[in-house]
Amino acid sequence: MIGPPGAGKTMLARRIPTILPDLSLKEAIETTKLHSIAGLLKPHQALVGTRPFRAPHHTISEAGLIGGGRIPKPGEISLSHNGVLFLDELSEFPRYILESLRQPLEDGAVTISRALASINYPARFMLVAAMNPCPCGYFGDPNHVCNCTPLQIQNHLNKISGPLLDRIDIHIEVRAVKKEELLGKKKGEPSSEIKKRVNKAREIQLKRFKGLPIYCNAQMSPKHIRRFSLPDKDAEGLLRMAISELYLSARAYHKVLKISRTIADLDEKQEINSSHVSEALQYRYLDKELWKR
Repeated sequence: MIGPPGAGKTMLARRIPTILPDLSLKEAIETTKLHSIAGLLKPHQALVGTRPFRAPHHTISEAGLIGGGRIPKPGEISLSHNGVLFLDELSEFPRYILESLRQPLEDGAVTISRALASINYPARFMLVAAMNPCPCGYFGDPNHVCNCTPLQIQNHLNKISGPLLDRIDIHIEVRAVKKEELLGKKKGEPSSEIKKRVNKAREIQLKRFKGLPIYCNAQMSPKHIRRFSLPDKDAEGLLRMAISELYLSARAYHKVLKISRTIADLDEKQEINSSHVSEALQYRYLDKELWKR
């Protein structure tokens, strides 16, 4: 999420666990094991029943994020297994630490090797990140003047490498809240209602992948995408145009198809149509911005 200070990026991130599908028994046992190894279980707590939400500070060490120590212990990415890892002020994290996320994001696991032992910990988490659009934070904000030069803005965005950005499914712009919305009394949709739709979409996916070693769209390999995420003719034409104009990599193309599949599931549609694909493409904000430059 990219937006000015106070736009609600952190609040949105902290609400994500409230709309995620309920933990299955297998997921709860996996999560509990990791928290037990790290010594984080509360007294008399037999099982972790809610999805983890971890939000490490940008001063965290590589060992703290990935895991390590003389006797390797799980880091924040493993403690976020089956939950959310939130990195606020993403551009403030040292680049070498962010690059260390690339392999766990791809494999869903991390191997920590030390002289005494080599341990493999699961790390299948939802990465959620937030950052300002420029050093001062107000680039594109109609209510504030941005004092940054184009070079400063470009250097700020370049702190996030292309290979890491390519592994992030969705990047969106979060605009500042208008005063009318802030002072208004209109109530938004509660998380409980959104969660009902999410659980229904998860049930659709569980039926789809029954008998396979995966259980949700995020885990689909290219082989599964070709089998379960075929767009209709109009949607395929839209994808062809997007590939040529946005210069999508093969990985980004597959991510767009997976997001389209999920949007169709939330819409309770069997086939992926052009509206699903166009919505998925709208969630590739930085691809569009980089193409413009």
